[in-house]
Amino acid sequence: MKVCKFGGTSMANSACIKRVADIVLSDKTIGYVVVSAPGKREKNDTKVTDLLYACLDKVRYGANPSDAFWPIRERFENIVRELGIDLDLTEDYEEIVSALKNGTTKDFIASRGEYFSAKILAKYIGWTFIDAKDLVRFDEKGNFLSGETNAYARGRLLNVKNIVIPGFYGSTSTGEIKTFSRGGSDITGAIVARATYSTMYENWTDVDGFMKCDPRLVENPEIMDVITYKELRELSYMGANVLHPDSIFPVRKHDIPIHIRNTFNPSAKGTLIVPTKKLFSGVYERADSVVTGIAGKRDFIAINIEKSMMNNELGFMRKVLEVIERNGLCVEHIPSGIDTLSVIIDSNDQNEERIDHIVESVREICHPDVIEIDRNLALIAVVGHGMLRKKGTATKVCSALAQANINIRMLVQGSSELNVIVGVENKDYESAIIALYKEFLD
Repeated sequence: MKVCKFGGTSMANSACIKRVADIVLSDKTIGYVVVSAPGKREKNDTKVTDLLYACLDKVRYGANPSDAFWPIRERFENIVRELGIDLDLTEDYEEIVSALKNGTTKDFIASRGEYFSAKILAKYIGWTFIDAKDLVRFDEKGNFLSGETNAYARGRLLNVKNIVIPGFYGSTSTGEIKTFSRGGSDITGAIVARATYSTMYENWTDVDGFMKCDPRLVENPEIMDVITYKELRELSYMGANVLHPDSIFPVRKHDIPIHIRNTFNPSAKGTLIVPTKKLFSGVYERADSVVTGIAGKRDFIAINIEKSMMNNELGFMRKVLEVIERNGLCVEHIPSGIDTLSVIIDSNDQNEERIDHIVESVREICHPDVIEIDRNLALIAVVGHGMLRKKGTATKVCSALAQANINIRMLVQGSSELNVIVGVENKDYESAIIALYKEFLD
């Protein structure tokens, strides 16, 4: 049995939904479908989730709830009418307007796009709608409860099929709606696959598969036939956003492969994401390659610390990291030397006041000789299991960037030899991606 998740572009309008229905009804091995809220119908359109956020903001600034919600209601009404289905969503619309009047939560409003998508598709294909709030569990702070969710979902879904489920959200024990981060419908699909012991999790989107590099930077990059969970995790985290990076965790528990497919080109081979051990054991095969893919992100900050005899000072790194933790930041990388330490953080997680406070706290607690902030840093990951068996990968990385006249600000090789991370200035980001692609994948 398979689980299929269809993303926002696949659910954008009635024509797209008809494509989804054709895919689902033509494959008898599909037992469960998870859907996102409608995405953009064209380049300058707005996703329904963004319309819902805007609706809530308008109401908070004094707009009439019915008027603010009307464009969203009209969009779903048009889809229902164009599909020719007998589905009255009036009570649901009224519930949302009432919630807006009474100060509802952001999570509840944001979840309604997926809710309506699932109801509409279920009605159109004649399947059963089950609300994600009855399957996916969060605690009161919004933390996902994996074990509890698996128990709830398994008890409800295991012996039934032909089910449509909204992605992206669940609920607490009191029934309050909580959402995952954006793209969280991918996680819902993985949760359903795990709970139902499915043999495959198909993730349908608007591309032919996972590309080896960002197509906005490199023209016509190749599609990966097969990658592993670990490679996906590295590439997704560093900006390759075909799939939510957290979606591998539920399926990994049962070695369920993920298949990236294109709703608008179903004949495309797509990309299989598989357990590492099954790739190495020969269950899955792919062309031998040192590097699987290249991905990166801009706008990191390095906190550079120098102190003589740092290596002999017990607990020095712990003290620095405790300062970072107390300020609510996550550490990306920690390159270090005998008397030097750099802490890399994402600039999207900070403001100038917080960084200044961190610097002063480190000075007060650790008494460094020098502490400096290095901004405008881009990180690029060169990823692949082939590095484990091939010497000189890091040398090729450095050589390719040197030939492109790009200065390396940081170089880190993962302990598993799954990746090489390089730091360059933001201005060199695109040139570095292109140079590395030509070196390893062109």
